[in-house]
Amino acid sequence: MAAYHKIQTVFLRDPAAHYATVLEGQFVTPEFEYLKQNTWMFTEKVDGTNIQVQWNRESVEFAEKTDRVDIPTCLREKLQEMFAPEVFLPWEAPALTLYGEGYGARIQRGGGTYIPDGCSFILFDVLVKGIWLERQDVEDIANKLHLQVVPLVGKGTLYKAIEMVKRGYPSQLRRTPPEGIVMRPEVELRDRHGERIITKLKMKDFAR
Repeated sequence: MAAYHKIQTVFLRDPAAHYATVLEGQFVTPEFEYLKQNTWMFTEKVDGTNIQVQWNRESVEFAEKTDRVDIPTCLREKLQEMFAPEVFLPWEAPALTLYGEGYGARIQRGGGTYIPDGCSFILFDVLVKGIWLERQDVEDIANKLHLQVVPLVGKGTLYKAIEMVKRGYPSQLRRTPPEGIVMRPEVELRDRHGERIITKLKMKDFAR
């Protein structure tokens, strides 16, 4: 099963602050800097554990981002409940991999601020035949499978996303402020190495 790629922070981290914060204006990649004034889509970053759900047209498999980590028992039971093979059959789903976040109580510190007495899965990406689906298609699959999708919290330049993180914005998923924002170009793009152009910022990336 293909692991989800790393999402780089938009700016370099500050060694003087033990890499806890970022060096604003010093972009990690030339692509981020080149595209900084283009339109990006912003989604709420969820503080959980990365989960992959693979459907091969016959059965379902689950995996964490790394094989070195086991899926918590409570989350595995929830995934088995949500993704029985029968949910894929009525719409003749193609072979695909769903990427999302397992979140809720007992998953990461503060997971109970999302779901106090349980856990669940929220979708953020879908891969079909090596192609990352567009947002509207991800939402369509989520509707078919009765899944939540990470909230779209804005659109604009990278500078707009940076200001949102610095000012703070209300979470649509938990009682406390969100972990941050994930930003991707409105049109799916790759760099010259074939890697997706996608980035993130966390609230704690800026010293307060």
